[in-house]
Amino acid sequence: MRVAFVSSAVPRRCGIATFTADLAAGVRMADPAVRIQFAAIDEPFAARTYGSTVAWRIAQEDPASYAAAARAISRSSVDVVNLQHEFGLYGVWQDGRYDDHLRVFLDACTKPTVTTFHTVPPIPEPWMLAAVRDAADRSAAIVVMSATGARLLREVYGVSKVPVVIEHGMPVIEPRGRRRLKRALAMEDRSVISTFGLVDPRKGLEHVVEAMPGILAKDPRALYLVIGQTHPELQKRQGESYRNSLIETARRVGVTGSLRFVNEYLTQGEIVEYLLASDVYVTPYLDPAQITSGTLAYALGAGKAIVSTPYLHASEVLADGRGILVPFRDPAAIAAAVGGILKDPVRKRALEERAYAYGRATTWPAIGAQVLTLMRHVVASREAADAAAPVLTA
Repeated sequence: MRVAFVSSAVPRRCGIATFTADLAAGVRMADPAVRIQFAAIDEPFAARTYGSTVAWRIAQEDPASYAAAARAISRSSVDVVNLQHEFGLYGVWQDGRYDDHLRVFLDACTKPTVTTFHTVPPIPEPWMLAAVRDAADRSAAIVVMSATGARLLREVYGVSKVPVVIEHGMPVIEPRGRRRLKRALAMEDRSVISTFGLVDPRKGLEHVVEAMPGILAKDPRALYLVIGQTHPELQKRQGESYRNSLIETARRVGVTGSLRFVNEYLTQGEIVEYLLASDVYVTPYLDPAQITSGTLAYALGAGKAIVSTPYLHASEVLADGRGILVPFRDPAAIAAAVGGILKDPVRKRALEERAYAYGRATTWPAIGAQVLTLMRHVVASREAADAAAPVLTA
């Protein structure tokens, strides 16, 4: 089978690009005979070099480019399109209205399309409703990464097509080597708390920094690692102002020596090493409607004791004792939860075991196999429909 993935693509520093690369690798693991190509979405004014698997390029915010790519894919030998949807990649605000470029793409594409929705806001704007409904209507199948997302599509968006729930994948990780990795990363004899991913104010990292005095009161060895570069779009607009504000907050509350930045864009292997070296993983995100978090999925896969705010994805996957939920913007609650874990090795171990047991079922090879099965079903359904269509003669 031949698959065209439509998405941002590595080396673009974008969570959707990383997700798509991992998913494509998972599909290949499920069946090495599958042939994969990419249609890469470039941000405006980008001049990026891609690998040989990128067969088409789309200029973000240019509707003609989406249509041209769709027509080119339609002329190709591709059997099915796998499209990763995030509103910002497929549309733009102009003169107070949303121009939906995904609709432009799907109208021009004759290949069956499987569309994955990465964002499903629970209280959508009218343009969001219209964009999601149009995409669902024009797609052969639609995918979300949580049962909550599927429920929202049915109950809030009024989508009649049944969504397929396929969870966010994660690397195959063996949760071992914490002491060795702490030594290698110069964090020996520290209790490591970490958050990774592109740094921006939506992550709520300042609330963990403000929680550090309370955490240190319970464990003076505590160290908070903020792992990742500033989000490229934020850096263009504001430079390192947010990171500098975190440094200033640490200075104000007296925890400068217990905050460390890893200001790099890391490989998957490097991220996994930092995760395995961590004692507690924290996602203090601020958006209650966040339906997917790749970093949270990775932390589950690494078998971490997790503390999180109750955004939609966290509330679902950390249920049944797989993690601890704390209120939004509440440093005292974060301090109590993290400090409690660090002081109680038995509880910490129980959280780790439950997280890892959940994560094992959603490794990238397993997720790739699920997606491949869905795409094969879509292709077979299209072929059956074409075979059953009446032949018109003069």
